Amino acid sequence: MSNREAEESAAAVPGIEALEAAVRRLIAEIREARQSEADARTRADRSDELLRQFVDGRQDPGALSRRVEEVETENAELRRRIERGRERIDQILASIRFLEDRR
Repeated sequence: MSNREAEESAAAVPGIEALEAAVRRLIAEIREARQSEADARTRADRSDELLRQFVDGRQDPGALSRRVEEVETENAELRRRIERGRERIDQILASIRFLEDRR
């Protein structure tokens, strides 16, 4: 039996298209589940390694806490600078609009 004959006979079976679609969906779900499991394993491995570093003393929780505070302070300053920049841009745009209206 050729592929064409097999396809024709499969098309003649009621519900075969629905079954094939269901199988394709199931295969896609299995692939997604496997990828999710692999991602979860990677995250768990990273968490385990970080925990070992803390337990072994390779990571200093105090130093890490200080660094987080420094980064948060930097982040706040950068947000203030961005806001000032946006305000200045708004002023420049207002000036441009004013000059265009005077033409």
